[in-house]
Amino acid sequence: MKRILFVILMLATFSLVAKEDWKAHFKKGDPMVKSINALSFGPEGILFIGDSENAKVFAIDTQDTEAIEGNNADISLEQFDVKVAELLGTTADQISIEDLVVNPISKNIYFAVQHTSNTPILMKIENGVFQFVSLKEVMFSEALLEASIEAEATDRRGRSMRKWAISDLNYSNGKVMVTGLSNKEFGSTFRSISFPFDEKQEMSSLEIYHAAHGQFETNSPVKAFTATTIAGIEYVIAAYTCTPLVIFPSSDLKPNEHVKGRTVAELGNWNTPLDMVVLQNEGSSYLLMANSNRALMKIALDNVKNFSGSLTEPVTQRGGTAGVEFIALPFVNVLQLDKVSDDTFVMLQRKSDGQMQLFTSGSRWL
Repeated sequence: MKRILFVILMLATFSLVAKEDWKAHFKKGDPMVKSINALSFGPEGILFIGDSENAKVFAIDTQDTEAIEGNNADISLEQFDVKVAELLGTTADQISIEDLVVNPISKNIYFAVQHTSNTPILMKIENGVFQFVSLKEVMFSEALLEASIEAEATDRRGRSMRKWAISDLNYSNGKVMVTGLSNKEFGSTFRSISFPFDEKQEMSSLEIYHAAHGQFETNSPVKAFTATTIAGIEYVIAAYTCTPLVIFPSSDLKPNEHVKGRTVAELGNWNTPLDMVVLQNEGSSYLLMANSNRALMKIALDNVKNFSGSLTEPVTQRGGTAGVEFIALPFVNVLQLDKVSDDTFVMLQRKSDGQMQLFTSGSRWL
């Protein structure tokens, strides 16, 4: 009996330690966030902030760890940007919504606001009410990106490239995955950073075939990505401007390796992917992708699984598509997108009358 009690006590102690380990290296203070380019939630209410200006990823303890009865993210808010701007004492044309994520525990919706003064602001919606989330005197940890693109780097038009130090960010299974540009010869980069943060960063350079451009590319940053499992194999699904959809087996993304992705679709040029999520319905999985100049796209992952080839020839028709088929859902100008539950998502959309609306939708579109 004593032996059984001892085992139970040890298991309970181990569980407690394992739970506390996520925040064991956090410190209290001001992380000095300069920009909020990407957001993702991890375990226990930890919010990851991708800050391109600092070339850092911050882990913030939101202390938002209580599930709320009902569906807190079942929401419909019109004039979203106007309401946010009023709270900031400005007008809607002076702000932009940089990213939006749902806390998987509380279902509170967190979003990043950028003012034209370059001030980053973090806010959330709880029970339909806007609230500011302070980044002063918080518990946090941070990871500095290795070999990030220089602050002074510009493109051919003289525009700063620093914002692409972090183009997207996701947390999965103890890893913070980051895409963006490095200062290497092959600039397009995928990073895997162990969490809790330590000194270990795994960095791979990426190469894709871009059918709309008719060429291989190594310096175009991933604009949106997600991690998922297809036929029992873990993949990173990534989308780029003009709009190749590329898959990378996670096992190929090894430290210091140059990795060639498999282009499974060309979804049309003159377009930038903005966000993507994977949802499930009736035993099937679907990728939803928001776009700057296309409707919200739905792609069945079974179709990706069954597409064994890779696009290697140019798509010459302007706006033409190739590869895996997709369905254009009746939602245009979707700006932000995140998963609420397996079959429910929230999106921020600019309506035809110009007003911005935040609302949830679900399985009827899957």
